[in-house]
Parts: sequence; C-alpha cells; structure tokens
Amino acid sequence: MFDNEVLNHHIERKIIHALMFTEYARFTDLRPKGVDSNLFSYHLKLLIGRGYVAKNDRGYTLSHKGMQYVDRVSTAGMKPRTQPKIITMLFVQKPDGAILLQRRSKQPHINTWTLPYGKIHIEDESLENAAIREASEKLGSSPAVAQHLGDCYIRVAHSGAVENTTLAHVMAVRTTEVLAKDTLAWVHAVDLNNLPLAPAVRQIVACCGNSRLFFEEFTVTT
Repeated sequence: MFDNEVLNHHIERKIIHALMFTEYARFTDLRPKGVDSNLFSYHLKLLIGRGYVAKNDRGYTLSHKGMQYVDRVSTAGMKPRTQPKIITMLFVQKPDGAILLQRRSKQPHINTWTLPYGKIHIEDESLENAAIREASEKLGSSPAVAQHLGDCYIRVAHSGAVENTTLAHVMAVRTTEVLAKDTLAWVHAVDLNNLPLAPAVRQIVACCGNSRLFFEEFTVTT
C-alpha cells in the first residue's frame, strides 16, 4: 500500500533527492554543505526509522517505501504531484440493449449518472482482475471474465482551469443479476439524453459499440 505521508523538512527532502540519483551514497556524500553533522544525522535516522532509507555495507539507499515515494513526487520540489485518476469503467449491457448506469453520490459531478467505475488498486494483478473486483464491490456481482474494450482520457475543465483528469480502461462485463435501485439503473441508449450524465459518458457508450479496441480523448467544459 502507498503511504500518503509528505516529507516536509528540507533536510529530509534533500536526502531523498540525493538518493534518487544514485544506488548508494555515503554519509558525507549526502550531507549538504553548511548543515550541522548532528542535525543531519538526526534527520537521516528519522528517515531510516520511518522506512524511507535503508543502510547496508554499501551505504545508504532508498528502501521500497522510499522508491514508492520518489515515484510520485516532482523531482524539483520533492512534493507529491497531482496525477490523473486511473480507473476501470464497466460496460454492462443486457441482451435487450439496456446499459447499466450508476448515480454518483459524491462530488465531483454529484447526482449525475455514469458507467460504474472504480480506481485501480496497486495490488490489482491485471485490468481484468481490477474490473472483476469493482463489479463485485459496486454491483454485488462477480463476473467470471472482463473484456477490455478500449481506453478514454477524460479532461474536465471549469472556468478555464483543469478540474480533474481521468484515464478510463473500459471493460465489458457480462451480468444481468444487478437489480435497478436508487443508485443503479438500466437505461437504453436512446434514453440517455433524459438523464444528467457525468462528463463524456454519452461518448464512451458510443465507443463501446465499436468492434475494435478504441482510444479516445475527451475534453469537457462544465
């Protein structure tokens, strides 16, 4: 699992930054000029104790936790960088053509309707496994397989500023066990215009009718 902790002390950020660019480093290589040796040692020991840095016969190096941290921070500022959300989006369709939609219960885009989706977890072994897990969690159904239909990059802007970006791996799952309720509805494509839809849902549904694997980019202004 990823740790959302942020390293705020400038000495600790300098240590991690230095270890980004080498496999191993000595104490003297890591200590910035002008920093008291005892103060530096204190923060280095803190990083070791918190699991970001490891020490062995070759010197100091990033631990597994340290590797995860540098993979998600900017090189210049050493602060976590906002990344696009990566999800599996489920395309579930009945034999009569009805498509399963889910009502969003939180912001952004609260009370709009979307294809069911969920964030990919670092522990998911594949897109298919992620989609099957989401179907189980969101729909209470566990399909045996999930087919990759295509991918969409969705960029939502508001008043000239980017509000959110999402990379959606669209996966077809086959189940008719899901019953319509307050947050789930079976809707035919011709009736989509009667519902408030989340950004790009109508376009994504249209893409799912293609026989080929697709990749599309959508920019939506709200």
